[in-house]
Amino acid sequence: MTGRILITMDDLEAAVRSNAQLENAGFRTVIISSQDDSAKLLRSEEPDLVLLTGALQESPATTLLRLARDRSISTLGLVEPTAPDSAELARRIGLTAWLRKPADPAEVAATVSQLVERRRLQTHTGILGESPAIQEVLVKIEQMAPVSSTVLVEGESGTGKELVAHAIHELSPRRDHPFIAVNCSALPETLLESELFGHEKGSFTGAAERRLGRFELAHRGTLFLDEVGEMPLTTQVKLLRVLESRAFFRVGGSESIRTDVRVIAATNRSLKEQVSLGEFRDDLFYRLNVLYVYLPPLRERKGDIPILIRHFVTELSETHARPFPGISPGAMEILVNADWPGNVRQLRNLIDSMFVLAPDREVRGSDIPADIREGGTRLLPMRVPQQRREVQGKELEFIFRSLVELKLQVEDLRRRVEEAPARVGVIDVGRAQPAEYEEIHAVVPEPELESLQVKEEEVVYKAGMTMADVERAAIEAALRETEGNRRQAAERLGIGERTLYRKLKDYQMG
Repeated sequence: MTGRILITMDDLEAAVRSNAQLENAGFRTVIISSQDDSAKLLRSEEPDLVLLTGALQESPATTLLRLARDRSISTLGLVEPTAPDSAELARRIGLTAWLRKPADPAEVAATVSQLVERRRLQTHTGILGESPAIQEVLVKIEQMAPVSSTVLVEGESGTGKELVAHAIHELSPRRDHPFIAVNCSALPETLLESELFGHEKGSFTGAAERRLGRFELAHRGTLFLDEVGEMPLTTQVKLLRVLESRAFFRVGGSESIRTDVRVIAATNRSLKEQVSLGEFRDDLFYRLNVLYVYLPPLRERKGDIPILIRHFVTELSETHARPFPGISPGAMEILVNADWPGNVRQLRNLIDSMFVLAPDREVRGSDIPADIREGGTRLLPMRVPQQRREVQGKELEFIFRSLVELKLQVEDLRRRVEEAPARVGVIDVGRAQPAEYEEIHAVVPEPELESLQVKEEEVVYKAGMTMADVERAAIEAALRETEGNRRQAAERLGIGERTLYRKLKDYQMG
């Protein structure tokens, strides 16, 4: 490990002991006084980390911390043992990390090494931030990189899912081999299969020559499947087969091709919710979700916004070869409190536009676009329990047929109730149980049992039951009543025999 560390001498003993340990660990160290010019030191020394040994709440230390934060330099503070809440103190004054005194020099060196490596990872990948959520993401990247297990990355659009995939690849043993990305939502089903697996010459109209697919091109490297939740179900089956067998066929081909590829999949939708809606195969979900990373939206880590803005300003100053006049505290407050439906991508685009359109003065709150200043409207998809989508073809036909069947069943039930009002008992509302234990059922008077041939086949609705649960119970009761005769059971239920067979298959009832 190499790097330059600035050490304050507010606690001389801690400074000397830490300095010796860090030098032994391979770091270059500079011990500084609180009276030194902090801005000049940070500019001239360009340290990877600042170690503050004491006087953390005094003016020289707070100035040094602010300047280090502005330059995205990590800070480690040694907190007095008498401090009542070390974590709160560290958060308030802006420390990256802290250790309670007396700190073991070996522990100090290990923490410094970790922070320096983490900062280098952030600089290399562009995944910036000091929030616990982003630090957790970085830890996971470090843990996941050395292995070859599949990874699922979830997060809203613009949160940096491809950055995570790149980071895992760059830190892995596969770094010297290809990183191939495919956007599953950008291609129709027929082209997506060819894009992934390749095709043979003449396999379809327009296939003038053999083409290698992304699985072949990414051999021994990493394949990034972006927006995997948009992949058609038929292609999901083929992807699952490749993940399980490590082999595939080109479209129109008969030769099995072996592949050694690590797959990282990303989605801006919850795959677990898509599985529950029948839009994504559960077996493929479990195969992809071996390792999991969740990228939080920018509105959930507002403290990282100033860090990102400073990074973008530095980066864009070099790109545009021009200075930036700066952002006023009021304008910064507006940016921090904005909703950012487009997340980090939207923030970067705004800073980029500021370079072009900013006046020859510090950017003020009134210079920020109204949609950002006033909160704006969430235009991008959010994580919600269910998402509205279009249905067509066979799926639409199935839904329509089910609605018709449900309507017929309701009308039949209404007719039966109207024809036999005397056979239905009345629930005593005054004696009803509490809502969480509520049971609702029709009570059949004893004299009518024989004529109805119920044989204890009363269907009871309990709080928490779904329509599927009630329907299953009704089918079971009808089958018991007819001693397994499915034709008679279908007649009792008021549905077609084919419909009953389908429902028995759906409910796995034989």
